[in-house]
Amino acid sequence: MDKTDKREALDVASLAGDILLSSGAEIFRVEETISRILSAYGVNSGDAFVLSSGIFLTAGSETEQDFARVRHIPLNAARLDRVTAVNQLSREIVEGKHPPAEAKQLLLQIRDMPTKAKPHQVLASGIGSGCFCFLFGGNFLDSLAAFGAGLLLYLFLLYIVRGRLSKIASNISGGALVTLICILLYQAGFGHHLGQMIIGSIIPLVPGVAFTTSIRDIADQDYIAGSVRMLDALLVTFCIAMGVGLVMSAYHYVSGGVLL
Repeated sequence: MDKTDKREALDVASLAGDILLSSGAEIFRVEETISRILSAYGVNSGDAFVLSSGIFLTAGSETEQDFARVRHIPLNAARLDRVTAVNQLSREIVEGKHPPAEAKQLLLQIRDMPTKAKPHQVLASGIGSGCFCFLFGGNFLDSLAAFGAGLLLYLFLLYIVRGRLSKIASNISGGALVTLICILLYQAGFGHHLGQMIIGSIIPLVPGVAFTTSIRDIADQDYIAGSVRMLDALLVTFCIAMGVGLVMSAYHYVSGGVLL
């Protein structure tokens, strides 16, 4: 293999790792995918070191360094559709179906995959909120109220906030908004179990995938990456709780009564 072919293979492996890590994949999955792609293209000197926010990829002999790349990957929301697509492509690469140039183009298409349409995300938030409210013991009316709060939550995040607030501010304001909506509906008689209504409504904000991934990273002895992801997930959870607590405390102070 000449240096040009080797460089193309390393570019493909690096791009695949970038997409996986930025989409919320586990550290072992990123490292294994890079290793399998390099091996499929005949690069046996590659070495990848992956953290939760960066990839270090090198290749070469002890006397000559052929390739070195350091990429910073900020923590983002999970995109499991991209993870699935890269996993499938890596299997096809191992089977010899795609040369490096073609694989790179396919990876670029995966990287540019659009997110779900905003109306679909709003509807999914409402359905998820209503179903989780019912799962946690709410009745039909509680679930219907949580459904409405979930819809308004993502309308707020996607059409009003639109990424202009930090993660901390977005989660605090989102938690406060759904709590206020649930309190107003509860006081109006639309719902019977306020706690279940609020719990169901905040579920779309809860970083369940990130927390689960952090546990898997720690279980695979990737302690640094797992700890960073867990800290990020716990920070989001704390911000949601802060938003809920602020509204509950403010309403209790104003009304002088007990809600629950």
